[in-house]
Order: sequence, then C-alpha cells, then structure tokens
Amino acid sequence: MPQPQPLVLAVPKGRILKELVPLLEAVGIEPEAAFSDESSRQLRFRTNLPDIEVVRVRSFDVATFVAFGAAHLGVAGNDVLMEFDYPEIYAPVDLNIGHCRLSVAEPQSLKKSDDPARWSHIRVATKYPSVTRSHFAARGVQAECIKLNGAMELAPALGLCRRIVDLVSTGSTLSANELVEVETIAEVTSKLIVNRAALKTRPTALNSWIDRFREAVDAV
Repeated sequence: MPQPQPLVLAVPKGRILKELVPLLEAVGIEPEAAFSDESSRQLRFRTNLPDIEVVRVRSFDVATFVAFGAAHLGVAGNDVLMEFDYPEIYAPVDLNIGHCRLSVAEPQSLKKSDDPARWSHIRVATKYPSVTRSHFAARGVQAECIKLNGAMELAPALGLCRRIVDLVSTGSTLSANELVEVETIAEVTSKLIVNRAALKTRPTALNSWIDRFREAVDAV
C-alpha cells in the first residue's frame, strides 16, 4: 500500500515566523538547516519528520494555500482570515503569537478637530478593503478603499487619502509618520488553520497535529 504524501504546513515569512519557531520545536517539527538561513531563497523544506514538510510564503498567501488545498495546514493571523473569509478554512487553535491590532489611523493634526462619530463617508488606504468596508458599513459609514500592499503611512502625507487602516504593533511607525490611532477594528493573533476537506480525508494525521499545537500553546 503506497504511503500518503507528506502533510504540508504553510508558515508566514517575517515577524510572526520568529515567534512561531519555538512552537514548532515544541510540537517536534525541525525544518532542515536552510529554513533558518535568512539568505536562502528556498521556499519548501523537509523536516526531521518524513510525514510533514514546511513551505514559507507571504503572510497573506498562507490562507490561500490552505484554502485551495496546496497546503494542509498553516499559520495565519485573524486579520488575513477576516479579509478573505474562506469557508474552506477551519481555525481550531489560537497560537497566542503575533499580537497586534487592526486600526484606523489619521494625521495627528487632523485628530484635534476630528470626531469619528460624525463620519459619513471616508477614503481609506488599506491592505484590508473587505474588512474595512464591513467595519464602516456596520456603523453606517461609506468607506472608499484604496488598495495598497505597503507603505500605508505615506498615503496621508502625500494626499492620497486622510486615513489608513493597517496593522499596529507598537505604534512607533505611526508616530514616526505623525499619525495616530483613532479606532481599533480588531485585535489580532495568529491561528493554526486547517483545510476542511483534508481534515475529512486525513482526520487522524491532522487531528494529531491540532492536538499537539493546542498542548504546546497550553504549556506556555
């Protein structure tokens, strides 16, 4: 009987990955040496376990890889899960890493005279147009979203719009660009996510990993 293909775990590049590495160690996953080499261009990695591989992709792409079955499980922030809202994804474990918040920010000079309760229409630069529109629609505010993938903080200074919606961790980037938070849309942490179809076809293997991650988080 042929052995099943290894499970594929999609993990995000960048800040969250550094917080995730101790959790991977706690559940017994040790990727090959190239995974820790910041100069390596490799994206797919073997591990110490023959039944699981790791792929490293952009944080926004983790959910897409898992939703479409290219990866069986992954790690994604609930900001990404809210934006895409894929029905194919199940998020059983909050990993308690990647803490930040999705916030509305505007220039410090504007805040002095601004009252968010009186907004009726706003133009916003954001990487999260779906979440942003839904948030403001619930308040009866029409949000015109300009999609940017980075450098959001430049938008108000260059006259693209007066407000932005972006992830905020320490707030230092906002402060450096003379911006200030005026509203929090959501608190954000990273979740273990699983492809629902894979969970039905390979329940034993995937439920085992769900349990391992849950135990590792509880032990911290």
